[in-house]
Amino acid sequence: MSRVPTSPGYAPAGARPRGRRRLSEVLLPVSGAIVTVASTPGPGTTDAPVFVLVHGIGMSHRYLERLHRELAGAGAVHSVDLPGFGRSPKPEDGVSIEQFADYLAELLPTLSAGPVVLVGHSMGAQFVTETTVRHPALVSHLVLIGGVTDPARGSVPLQALDLARDTLKEPATGTFIVLGDYLRCGPRWYLATLRPMLAYRTDLRLREVLAPTLVIRGKDDPVSRHDWGVHLAAQAPRGRLLELPGRHLVQFSAATATAAAIRLHAHTPAAPIGEDAANGAVAP
Repeated sequence: MSRVPTSPGYAPAGARPRGRRRLSEVLLPVSGAIVTVASTPGPGTTDAPVFVLVHGIGMSHRYLERLHRELAGAGAVHSVDLPGFGRSPKPEDGVSIEQFADYLAELLPTLSAGPVVLVGHSMGAQFVTETTVRHPALVSHLVLIGGVTDPARGSVPLQALDLARDTLKEPATGTFIVLGDYLRCGPRWYLATLRPMLAYRTDLRLREVLAPTLVIRGKDDPVSRHDWGVHLAAQAPRGRLLELPGRHLVQFSAATATAAAIRLHAHTPAAPIGEDAANGAVAP
């Protein structure tokens, strides 16, 4: 795995053979944090989308690998390990959804010259939502998979119960990846990120999203439930809900169908970016 500095012109996908996935460490220039990125170059056409995949709490790029492969034929794909997760060192500054969104805002221009299709799973849906609100010029399309947290089920005991119910019926291969990443993450960091996850109102922040928004959930997902999915899609000005066979790891168990929906969504006409967004304004 190589370590690379960031610069406005740096594009990891351009320096390696097409179709090959490569891990790189990206040093963010402002925060000084390190983000690990698994990248696959796209087909090389100027109109091909760039997909950026963001994991949930305690996780890494590894459980996004199936979705990554399915999307790779349509455009460049970058799956990230945010600071503190997977292979990326824990940051020295505080833990908040806003801070993780700003990490992504530093990272995205190093991956693409233009706005990207930003995809987040579970807590990753919070990271990408906040990124899109704070830095709208960087995101053309937004995708939330198994988005959290429904305030009606926002307590630690209820979240633990829902996660246990889900884990019992997920594919064993996906569960092994999840457990391995949880062990790497460690209980202290997991609990530190759990608090902001439970407090963050994804639904309220979606009201400020300009980009077309696709909400995806597994039909049998006990963590991100049907009523919550309907509510999330309704909050986004250009939102819609898609339910697929599966549970919370629907991007793993139904990767082909999930990728097909994301590819289609990527061709939805993007909203015109206002002057403030074009100038890189950050929402409060």
